[in-house]
Amino acid sequence: MFTNTTILVTGGTGSWGYELIEQLLPENPKKIIVFSRNESTQVAMKRAFDDPRLSFCIGDVRDRDALMKACEKVDYLFHLAALKHVPVCEDQPYEALKTNVNGTQNVIEAAIENKVKKVINISTDKAANPSNFYGMTKSIGEKLIVNANLLNSGTKFVCVRGGNVLGTNGSVIHLFMKQIKEKEQIGITDREMTRFFLTQREAIGLLLRATEVGQGGEIFVMTMPTCKILDLAEVLIESLGNKKVEIVELGIRPGEKIHEILLTEYESKSTVMYDDKYLVILPSQDIPGLKAHYSHYPKVEISSFCSSQSLMNKEKIKDMLVKGGFLS
Repeated sequence: MFTNTTILVTGGTGSWGYELIEQLLPENPKKIIVFSRNESTQVAMKRAFDDPRLSFCIGDVRDRDALMKACEKVDYLFHLAALKHVPVCEDQPYEALKTNVNGTQNVIEAAIENKVKKVINISTDKAANPSNFYGMTKSIGEKLIVNANLLNSGTKFVCVRGGNVLGTNGSVIHLFMKQIKEKEQIGITDREMTRFFLTQREAIGLLLRATEVGQGGEIFVMTMPTCKILDLAEVLIESLGNKKVEIVELGIRPGEKIHEILLTEYESKSTVMYDDKYLVILPSQDIPGLKAHYSHYPKVEISSFCSSQSLMNKEKIKDMLVKGGFLS
């Protein structure tokens, strides 16, 4: 699919970007353009990969003109750029709006103008029944991406919605491991809190699969395993061999949920089971050919998909951490 193509990755120097590019390079693209704001992370990434097919472009998705230029002769666009930290978006909502909403609209317009074949927008479980400003902006972003398929262009727009990916920048795994080693104390917001988790390699593999099969207008939902944050903390403490570590309950931060949702009750009514890895949410808008394409897939039998359901036990959590390279 990607052989001899040009690919643009917004926010490409982040953790998702590293793993995405690592999996894209063996697909023999002609060129991958890494579009991001940070000069130093681009230099570090260029040195890490040392591949002539990588091209680096400093720019911000808020800057429509910069995106227009970066999208020239691009075949596929992965939109990863976003302000992602819940407390930051709560404290600075205007900044989150400019990046996550206006930036997404700029991506849509630049892709259409430059006749990009397909745009893949990375979304989050926090976009489902959002309780914080970050989730609200990502929910609007999803709506914009879905609606872009009705703009009478040749570009297809697809959404992929996932939960927490192990090891990404600001990941709770890194934080807990640092606290165990330096403070002998882990802070968790609530002992009942649950989250969806997947390794980076698995998440990007699913992302590329959705890119390949996406028709335009649907939202692919990763069926990610779930765990209690308390169990995750205890597995790390036990595995790192420090029994002195104290777990302190800090209280929920503004906008934070005890449990996350990947699929809402409302969405489940128009959702099909694509395979054992993906659900597909079909839009309420009538996008030509989309519902017909998915008509032979079975409807989901669940009313919602919540992180409090089907929790992993500690053994499975440890296996996940080993697979992700955090424990040996």
